Amino acid sequence: MAVITITRQIAARGDEIAIALAERLNYKFIDRKTIEKKIVELGFPEKKLPKYDERKPGFFANLTKDRDEYLNYLQVAVLDAASQGNVILIGRGAFVILQRLPSLVPLKFYADNSVRINRLQEEFGFDEKQALARITESDNNRKGFHKSFFDVDNDDPRNFLLTVNTGILSIPTVTSIVEELVKSHVTERMNEEGSSMCRNLLKTQRLVNTLIFEYGVNINYFHADVDESGKIITLQGVADSHGVVEHALTLAAKLLPDCIIKSAVSVVQDSKKFHIGFN
Repeated sequence: MAVITITRQIAARGDEIAIALAERLNYKFIDRKTIEKKIVELGFPEKKLPKYDERKPGFFANLTKDRDEYLNYLQVAVLDAASQGNVILIGRGAFVILQRLPSLVPLKFYADNSVRINRLQEEFGFDEKQALARITESDNNRKGFHKSFFDVDNDDPRNFLLTVNTGILSIPTVTSIVEELVKSHVTERMNEEGSSMCRNLLKTQRLVNTLIFEYGVNINYFHADVDESGKIITLQGVADSHGVVEHALTLAAKLLPDCIIKSAVSVVQDSKKFHIGFN
């Protein structure tokens, strides 16, 4: 169950390479529209997507609960797509969401500004100033998105197994390199472990979403960790009373009776103020 994630700059031909890779490897390409559709199907209002979807949230957008809801739905959408196995996902912080998967192959595609300017001019008829403005806006949005939601630098090569300058290498060359990388790096055991881990992560994220959106559990920064066996789940976050934590533990135990549910939730009496101050 190898999973390839693609992080790319605008005009670095990320989508074109993803399509070519999917054909070459016989993988399924999960594009931007597919993830967006899934997020909306899960319950996030479509009209609010433009505020958050691979964009740096504005000051007030970053303070609202919509931001946290978007992230919860996004994680389910990405994990659900990855659980299919042999897939390629592009953008949306997928390389962070799936970083625990042994079978993950995170890629980063970039190109010099001069190359990207020329490509945008050819594709959209921009002049040089317009093309550079579009590049600057896109780069800032993607950097802000990853920083705001995941606290990572999407330009840091340490986050990727391979970074490629697509201003130099052609699409056929890149697809050939990635094909060899996947075949040589991802073993059958890694595939099996990745598949198991993906199912466990999806299970815990669905648990968190159910507790928040169906049962109204009021825990800020709510998330859950799962061990490799998938049997021990630890709830994390900040609550304003022990009663809220106990309620969450009781519900979680009923929803996942085969698992051991633990709590590492911090209880802070003024958690609402805490939530606003740190968003």
